[in-house]
Amino acid sequence: MSGEEILKHQIIQKAWEDPAFKSRLLKDPKAALKEAFDLDIPKDIQLDVLEESSNHFYLVLPVNPADLSDDDGEHCNGWW
Repeated sequence: MSGEEILKHQIIQKAWEDPAFKSRLLKDPKAALKEAFDLDIPKDIQLDVLEESSNHFYLVLPVNPADLSDDDGEHCNGWW
């Protein structure tokens, strides 16, 4: 498992265990991640957090690497 995957699991686990963190994560994800994990997400990166339910799921399509410029690639890989 990569460092990014481990971090994602840690964020999800914290949200499941800490209702205040989950609420903050849904309202202001950058601030919540800064406070809980000391992560600085660049200002030009938009971060949305969505919560699935038992009958509503999300499928996230990542950016096609062929569509990235060199500058875009720096932010898409490893901004965590």
